[in-house]
Formats: sequence, structure tokens, C-alpha cells
Amino acid sequence: ASVTFWTLDNVDRTLVFTGNPGSAAIETITVGPAENTTVEFPGSWVGNWYAYPTDAEDVPGMLGEVQFGGWNGLTYFDVSAIVNPTDHDNVKQMWPAESRKPMSGCEVFPCDNAYWLPDDIQTKVTHEVDLWTTLGAGSTGLTF
Repeated sequence: ASVTFWTLDNVDRTLVFTGNPGSAAIETITVGPAENTTVEFPGSWVGNWYAYPTDAEDVPGMLGEVQFGGWNGLTYFDVSAIVNPTDHDNVKQMWPAESRKPMSGCEVFPCDNAYWLPDDIQTKVTHEVDLWTTLGAGSTGLTF
């Protein structure tokens, strides 16, 4: 299982990972626009991540959330604004690497394709175990 992080602007960011109880710890990393960065996860990892500019204060923002190896071996994922809906500059979109469908999140926030309230029905599901996540302002040029 993996997530590839694609920085769309010129900002270096720190990525902080929080695993659910029983999930392995994933090291905090720094990513930037020079190249995409792929993080490997254990096959049944459940948790989330957020990003913040490396030269800024560590403030949790928009979350990328995932459950690898969930019910029937599926991957469940979403972009969540519940913790900090004012973060419009860090975690933006998530999608399965091969099919690129379904996509969660927004190229420009706010939109109706992310979790805003705890009872929103926004969790996406895929048979794939490799995902992409965009960071920062800009467009992938992909059509979802």
C-alpha cells in the first residue's frame, strides 16, 4: 500500500501521519515541488495525515484519511475538512493511482466532494492499494 504525494505549487511541506491504535507509526517527512514522494504503508494501516508549510507553525489542517485492507480487503479514503475547514492550501485531492476514480477532495476549496460534517457521506472506496494525494495550489491537469 502506498500514497504518492504530488506538490502542485512551490512550497516545501511537512507531512504528519497519525495511525489509529494498532497501526504502525509512519515517520513525519518533508516533501516539495522538485519530485513526487511515495510513502509505503503496511497493508492494513488505518489513519490520517495533514501537511503544513515547513517554514510555518505545525497546525493540523485538511486531512487525508485512509483505511488500507478494510472490509473485503478494500481501501477506503477521503479528504476531511472536519478538523480545520479553513486550510485550503495543503491536502487537496486523493484518488486511486491506476483508475483515478473515485476522487475525494477539491482542487479549490470549498467544494462538495470532501467531509465537512461528521455525518457527511463522502468516504470513497477502491480495490486499489496505491493512492495519490495532491498538496498546494494548482491543477493536476487530470480529469476526474
